[in-house]
Amino acid sequence: MASTKIEFNFNKIARIQGLDELARLLFPGNKNHQRIFLAIFIELKYVPGNFLPSLRHLCEKYDFSPRMLETVRSKMRRMGLIDHVSKFNKKYGYREGWIFSGRLDRSLQQLIELIKNFKKKKDTIQKKKDIDLFRYL
Repeated sequence: MASTKIEFNFNKIARIQGLDELARLLFPGNKNHQRIFLAIFIELKYVPGNFLPSLRHLCEKYDFSPRMLETVRSKMRRMGLIDHVSKFNKKYGYREGWIFSGRLDRSLQQLIELIKNFKKKKDTIQKKKDIDLFRYL
């Protein structure tokens, strides 16, 4: 049985060249979820203004169940790939719908900066703090 956990392996990431490979990385072992991910991503990418009022029509258009759509949609939202816009949002003309989110982009940039900073050697106090971490794990 194939694992369904995302594995951020640097070799896999370096080889990604298309959306289908990104779908396999984010939704491993489930071709149906990969198809739904691609449907949502492509529809958002090419709709005018990158704004979809609803995702429900994708079920009929691409022939998958609303339950599977909700599963993939919620995972994409938790990852920070898409976001829901409230009808109270002035920026989007008080329309409710779905957009691409920048949260994943920003989070990955923050992670890069954190790792760079953690690698830097600082002073002896920081070295002592780093060594003391073993006591708490």
